[in-house]
Amino acid sequence: MRIHLASIFVTDQAQALEFYTTKLGFEKKTEVSMGEFSWLTVVSPEARDGVELVLEPANHRAVGPFRDALVADGIPFTAFAVTDVQAEYERLTGLGVVFTQPPTSMGPVTTAVLDDTCGNLIQIQAMNETPGV
Repeated sequence: MRIHLASIFVTDQAQALEFYTTKLGFEKKTEVSMGEFSWLTVVSPEARDGVELVLEPANHRAVGPFRDALVADGIPFTAFAVTDVQAEYERLTGLGVVFTQPPTSMGPVTTAVLDDTCGNLIQIQAMNETPGV
């Protein structure tokens, strides 16, 4: 068994696709029109056959209060791995991405938190090298 799909709720699928592809660097994998919305997924260019991120419409009544509570508490909805958090922070900041937490070392991991413009906070993270390992 393996993870095939992961979902994130977005307020606007077109805006999310733009952000996740042009800013974060993911690639569109699937887009199937389903009336008002689409089955829309993106993947990492480093793993085109890996886990797909579904850009899920946030129109269910439970989504708004849930996401609002996470954002109010500064809790990221999900996390993406990067090689170098500081370099990615600088690249994304240069593209106009807004961060709610700059790169912060937390023992074995360095993290930063960004606003995806579609109602979510997203964490980027990288493992710190452990001396002697």
